[in-house]
Amino acid sequence: MPGHPDGYFKLSASEHSTATVLELVAPDMAEVDRVIAQRLDSGVPLVGEVARYIISAGGKRLRPVLLLLTCGALGFTGAQRHNLAAVVEFIHTATLLHDDVVDESTLRRGRPTANENFGNPASVLVGDFLYSRAFQMMVDAESMRVMQTLADATNVIAEGEVLQLMNMHDASLDEEGYLRVIRSKTAKLFEASARLGAILAGSPADIESACADYGQALGTAFQVIDDVLDYDGNAAEMGKNLGDDLREGKATLPLILAMQRGSEAQRQTVREAIETGSVDRLADIVAIVRETGALEATRDAAAAEAQRAIDAAMQLPDNAHRQAMVVLASQLLNRRT
Repeated sequence: MPGHPDGYFKLSASEHSTATVLELVAPDMAEVDRVIAQRLDSGVPLVGEVARYIISAGGKRLRPVLLLLTCGALGFTGAQRHNLAAVVEFIHTATLLHDDVVDESTLRRGRPTANENFGNPASVLVGDFLYSRAFQMMVDAESMRVMQTLADATNVIAEGEVLQLMNMHDASLDEEGYLRVIRSKTAKLFEASARLGAILAGSPADIESACADYGQALGTAFQVIDDVLDYDGNAAEMGKNLGDDLREGKATLPLILAMQRGSEAQRQTVREAIETGSVDRLADIVAIVRETGALEATRDAAAAEAQRAIDAAMQLPDNAHRQAMVVLASQLLNRRT
């Protein structure tokens, strides 16, 4: 595949898009949906109601897609790929339910959050149900490596959530501290999803490591772009409120870089906004992250992670699924939602 002069992977307009990637795994995803519907069944009606509400809200389903693409690239066609793809979606959904309560979010994927609709207690408890159901399901794989990978990932994600809570309203957070949070909170489940494909396929250690590197880099790029969209997105497109990160006092990469690059007055404006969680001067903050070049620098950081993902994917066997993994990383930089 052709390289880009500046070293980044470049796709021509005629090559695959994210939609083509999703088409490749569509039959598998239909089977994953069937597993999800079956395993959401509970004798307590509210459990299914809340879980179905958030799962049916759409979303990109990137984590199960990632697991299925890795299995496809490595030639694994066993039924466990559908079960474990549902497991990672359950774990992800549980984190969303808990996240929205912690963040006091009111809008996700263009509609009221589960906590807004059903209340905080129901959201927390159904999140707990999804975690525990995921652990029941992973036992079906009868693999200690699978259980170790998912148990470790879940623990790291929980640590990342607490770390982010500790960092709220901390304007002194640096790039390293920011990356530590997103590699724990977001990238870890991407990493586990890709690693599971290699474990299921019985791949050698170097291939498993390449899959894990791909997942971690993809997940990091995904979150960095998500943080860009909080200052450069469209609320209607994104399905969430613009400025939510600032309202929650999160020092994300656009703000960290703006403080590094801005004048003393600009630094003070950003610092005060993080420390107070005020969005009164959101328009000024957006102008500062643009004028200082912080948005562009953040996009460059995401591009570097996407390239790292592509480099890792290129170590896998050359087939349609590997090509789709490359496309997924390339297209990530164009996301608006």
